[in-house]
Amino acid sequence: MTSAASVTTTRILVVDDHNTFAELLTGALNRERDFSSVGHATTGAEGVAMYARLDPDVVLMDVQLPDTDGFDATAQIIALRPEARVILLTAIATAAVAARAASSGACGFLAKEGHLEDMLRIVRSARPGGFSIDPALLTRLARQRVPEVTPLQHQLTDRELEVLALLGDGKDVTRISRELNISNHTCRWHIKSLLAKLEAHSQLEALVIAVRKGLIDISEGPQASGGW
Repeated sequence: MTSAASVTTTRILVVDDHNTFAELLTGALNRERDFSSVGHATTGAEGVAMYARLDPDVVLMDVQLPDTDGFDATAQIIALRPEARVILLTAIATAAVAARAASSGACGFLAKEGHLEDMLRIVRSARPGGFSIDPALLTRLARQRVPEVTPLQHQLTDRELEVLALLGDGKDVTRISRELNISNHTCRWHIKSLLAKLEAHSQLEALVIAVRKGLIDISEGPQASGGW
C-alpha cells in the first residue's frame, strides 16, 4: 500500500478573477491527495508576481483577465522560467483560442464547462513542451471550420502518422522520441514535415485538421462522468 508520505504533491496557483469559480476550483484541488493550492490571483500581473514568489509546479490561468489576457500572462511566466507548466482555462473554447494558447507557451488547454475529472487528468499529464487537451474538447474543436486539405497533403509517411497519433495523446517531443526510439532532432523534423503537409501553423492546428480529416482518432480517450 502506498503511504501518504510517499505521495508527491503538485503545488498549483490559480489565476482567475471569478472568485466563485476560483474558490470551487481550489477546493477541488485541495481534496486531491496529490494536489495543493498555493494561492489565487485575480489579475495577470498578480499571477506573474505570485508565480515568481511562490514557484508553483502548475499555473491554472484564465484567458480573460481584467488587466491583460491569459496568453500574455502565460508568455511572461514562460519568459521567467521556460519549463513552467501553465494550463489555460476558457469559457469560450474555440480552435482560434486554443491555437493562441499553444503559441503562448501553455502546455495545456481546458474549457471551464468541462468535467472536473478531465481537468484533473490534464493537470497531471501536462508537461513543458507538450500541449495537453481533453479528447472530447479536441473533437469538438475539430468540428469547427478548418482549411480544406488536398489529397497530396494526406500522403503522410507511416512515421509521420505515428508521431501525429502520439501528439494527439498529448505527448511532447521527448516522450515521442523515447517511444519511437528516435532522436529529438528527428522527431522535430517529422513534426515540421507534418505542419507543412497539413498547412498548419501550430501543432494544435495540425491536430484539429488531422481529427477533422480522419487521419487520427482520439475518440478512445478516457471518458469522465459528472460535472463540477
